[in-house]
Amino acid sequence: MQEPVPCDILLTAAFLVTQDDDRRIIEDAALAVADGKVLALGPRSELRDYAPAAEMHLGDALIMPGLVNAHTHAAMTFLRGFADDLPLMEWLTQNIFPVEKHLKEDIVRLGALLGCAEMLRTGTTAFADMYLLENAVCEAAEQAGLNILAGEVLFSFPSPAYRTPEDGLALVREKALYWKNHPRVHLAVMPHAVYTTTPELLRECYDLAREFSLPLHIHLAETRTETATCIETHGKRPVEYCRSLGFLEPGTFLAHAVDLAPDEVDLLAETGTRVVHCPKSNMKLASGVSPVSAMLAHGMLPGLGTDGAASNNSLNMFAEMSACALLHKVSTGDPTVLPAQTVLDMATLGGAAAIGRPELGRLTPGGPADLVALDLGCPNMQPVYSPVSQVVYAASGHEVCLTMVGGKTLYDRGTYRTLDCAALFKEVQALKKWVLEKRG
Repeated sequence: MQEPVPCDILLTAAFLVTQDDDRRIIEDAALAVADGKVLALGPRSELRDYAPAAEMHLGDALIMPGLVNAHTHAAMTFLRGFADDLPLMEWLTQNIFPVEKHLKEDIVRLGALLGCAEMLRTGTTAFADMYLLENAVCEAAEQAGLNILAGEVLFSFPSPAYRTPEDGLALVREKALYWKNHPRVHLAVMPHAVYTTTPELLRECYDLAREFSLPLHIHLAETRTETATCIETHGKRPVEYCRSLGFLEPGTFLAHAVDLAPDEVDLLAETGTRVVHCPKSNMKLASGVSPVSAMLAHGMLPGLGTDGAASNNSLNMFAEMSACALLHKVSTGDPTVLPAQTVLDMATLGGAAAIGRPELGRLTPGGPADLVALDLGCPNMQPVYSPVSQVVYAASGHEVCLTMVGGKTLYDRGTYRTLDCAALFKEVQALKKWVLEKRG
């Protein structure tokens, strides 16, 4: 008789969507966790010899990898609904920037904690974040238990975090060293955009990223207005401008990439540059439709991101998946474009690759036990013909009943293990008066 195999937790559920290389879907499934990693997974009958310290029998539920929000500004939850229905540049320069110039770390931390709570509740276990006073976001993610790739946003003008671009670069260097050995908090170099930086600053960003072997992330080709400004200022379209600075390479990932010519898609594919698609934000700001189907045809797998809650207005990756699939079907006139499996790949594997964490976004033996479970007992989740289609088209995100990172339960059926949401909500409500005063 075989000796029992010890493990920390044994989970069972009706379905397990692995997102492994074979995209296996296992029915009547079990998954064993040990030391924060997946020890084994398969049909429940094959894991009977495991002896767990704890068991979680989820019943009529679907276990899947945690989602990867590959581009957001989590702290901007405190500006949710503050300046809606405006063009990008008016929204940014007349509403967002005037408030943000007054930011303090406690406000950023508060907004980021709210963002983390929303992501835990809706199945996100890792996110890439670009914002001001970013160390406060790192602290929030660390407290919440999420994985983060963080970057202080770098401008060629002063911000609440620094007086000069040189000070900003020094801050990035300092925080990269501070968080260097943290298992969940990782740093990147994140210049804001071509219209808020100079060629000199962008070159220095590139050099810093290479010096510390950090990813490089920038908003690029988000609108036609950005393209026109870049041509007027630098004599080149944004993609060509970044290529001339050496930016386009596998360590770089771009947010939005909406206004792209066909040859620019070719160039991104050839250079291994990654893209993060933000469909809901692009639709809300009328920025346009990123040519994702052309990227896929070139062998690229974009990641998926929500952007900030001030321009989305949520950090819910299930809503983002549905919007992504539907947007591209209607914009191309082809209902076969971006099928459910491709969209789920974007929200897991594509995002994980973009942020430089390819071990995430999948459930495989030896990989991180970063997973979520969806309650299939909700009316909108029945019946189940295709678990992947159910995830992309039927789920709202609020069916999530369990969120786990590194084998640690962070959210369980209404209970947050790392956050006091009742107190958090009261503090966020009190921020509204401050925001309105600062906008003037």
